[in-house]
Amino acid sequence: MSYVFTPDPISSVPVQGSSQRYAVNRIYCVGQNYGDHVREMGGDPKETPPVFFSKPADAIVINNSTVSYPQATSNLHYEVELVVALSRGGTQISEASAMDCIYGYAVGIDFTRRDLQIAAKKEGRPWDTAKGFDRSAPISPIKPFYDSKNLGGARIALSLNDEIRQEAELTDMIWSVSEIISELSNFYELKAGDLIFTGTPSGVSAVVPGDHIFAEIAGVGEIEFDMV
Repeated sequence: MSYVFTPDPISSVPVQGSSQRYAVNRIYCVGQNYGDHVREMGGDPKETPPVFFSKPADAIVINNSTVSYPQATSNLHYEVELVVALSRGGTQISEASAMDCIYGYAVGIDFTRRDLQIAAKKEGRPWDTAKGFDRSAPISPIKPFYDSKNLGGARIALSLNDEIRQEAELTDMIWSVSEIISELSNFYELKAGDLIFTGTPSGVSAVVPGDHIFAEIAGVGEIEFDMV
């Protein structure tokens, strides 16, 4: 097969303990999935359901590479998140079978051009320019989970310049991983290669060039990099 131009390589993420790569199909994200974060953004966690949005597959940043401060913003925020990597999918997946779709987990950062998001919310516009921009999804290597896929109350945390800014337990999520997969499959046909960023706890704030970010999830992994 010939192409009009040479296509970019498939976006992929390293796998812990393996030379294999995880090919990325789509990136889905969940907003407003920790009660404390919903409240800090002015919402009510009991009345506001999670918001689904997406990022392009090539938004990932791997190998702890530096992240360039993006254009068109003066208020870039970090959001540490548990990332779910699927090995299979489908539509209308039940909560009972949702965990069977999981290949593994990773630590991810959902970068947000907060000023653009605030403007979009006021005008009732989509969040695409606020969320789906270049290099907006740094991610750690994926840790495969072949047996138990329930991480329980594992600690999730992010430090900015060695100061802890975000810290919570995964059980603080409003919607669990199985509920997220099931609900998302009512809107999209999920497939192997899909990544799901599952939301962030409170403590989000702005970063500037020169900042150093370190994030970790107990039992999953860690990620760290510099903003340039």
